[in-house]
Amino acid sequence: MQAFDVPGARIAAEFSDEGGRPVVQLHGLTSSRSRDQVLGLDLGRGLSGTRLLRYDARGHGESTGRAEPDDYRWSALADDLLRLLDHWFPGERVHGVGPSMGTGTLLHAAVREPDRFSGLTLVVPATAWDTRIAKADEYLRAADLIESEGIAAFVAAGAEAPRPPASATAPPTVPAVSETLLPSVLRGAAVSDLPALIEIGAITVPTTVLAWTGGPAHPLSTAQKLLETLPNASLTVAETPADLELWPSFLHDDVARDSR
Repeated sequence: MQAFDVPGARIAAEFSDEGGRPVVQLHGLTSSRSRDQVLGLDLGRGLSGTRLLRYDARGHGESTGRAEPDDYRWSALADDLLRLLDHWFPGERVHGVGPSMGTGTLLHAAVREPDRFSGLTLVVPATAWDTRIAKADEYLRAADLIESEGIAAFVAAGAEAPRPPASATAPPTVPAVSETLLPSVLRGAAVSDLPALIEIGAITVPTTVLAWTGGPAHPLSTAQKLLETLPNASLTVAETPADLELWPSFLHDDVARDSR
């Protein structure tokens, strides 16, 4: 593991250098590099012949953070991402991949610095725009629950939520965020959203959107709107665990496309 300091946090990262194209892999809200492996969302597994940077977002996994909700806005996480790219891949165009919060972070970074990316693989985009309001309220209630009853109550409530059929075989997991930081992480997510559609429409790099059915936190409507808005995008939808197993191959193809 390597550590990289950003304002208010120390980011835990791992860098696999096999030459070839630079790739950065992010994860979702309350997850981490290791938790995404358990959830089947580590698309970089088996990705050879690249320079692959994987890291835990601030406050997640092995990274540190502060109990400041604004630190966990997707736009603030994009600041961290761009600092990491400046350090590991200075002056290079990078392929970005990440689920949910990772997708939000990538889109904010790509809107801000479109020339930093050669392509994007956006995985299970979260609620956004019109559907974000109800989800934001859910995050705020969850933060209050953790502070009043503890993280166990939050985990128990999450266990009752419906699961997308594509992830039905994934084992139960717990948040990769400490009880101390989790309320702030959730409040930061509550005030986050994807960039405006007019800004997203200016992202011209080849983009693959990978979505699944039956996931209220990651509705197909967000993926479809991204497909309509991004000028150079394709969409693939997973309905079964077998479909989900194919997703690393899509990343492999996307990176190979960048190389060409």
